[in-house]
Amino acid sequence: MRDRNDLRLRPLPDEVTLLLAELAAPPRLVAHLRLVHDVAVRLADGVAAYCPGLAFDRAAVLFGAATHDIGKTVHRAELSAPGSAHEPAGRELLLAAGVPPQLARFAAGHAQWGPDSAVEDLLVSLADKAWKNRRVPDLEDLLVTALARAGGGERWEVFLALDELLTAIGDGAEERLAYQALFATA
Repeated sequence: MRDRNDLRLRPLPDEVTLLLAELAAPPRLVAHLRLVHDVAVRLADGVAAYCPGLAFDRAAVLFGAATHDIGKTVHRAELSAPGSAHEPAGRELLLAAGVPPQLARFAAGHAQWGPDSAVEDLLVSLADKAWKNRRVPDLEDLLVTALARAGGGERWEVFLALDELLTAIGDGAEERLAYQALFATA
């Protein structure tokens, strides 16, 4: 059996760990949030290194990734089945806990993005896909556009750089999926 410490995941922010404890978050949800948060760190760091001219709130991205599915503490069936009821519920939980709306938005909007989405929203959404090596071309294209506009180079260069980063992250997906499966949903 795999050791739960094998992946050496970065810890969640302290305020998120406390909130998850207060909400009696199921172990699988905590594991999932750690996985997505860890991938968000890699994405944010990779994007910042590639395109220093891109202004984005790294702390917001990491908080958003660490709390994006917090509504599943209320809608626990969505831990193992599809559903979106956790999204508005998560936003409301965060607001009730005193989290500012600009951070609580990630819980409600991580599955919705478009041309008007902020880079932070794109990165949280992308981390929620990339942790399991799911590629979403339309989402990636929006980030490529933002990077190119911020001086990251020609679109094709930016695409190749993002593809390389996502491929490297995707290489660990099987281990992350196995790690998450070690934890109970209740």
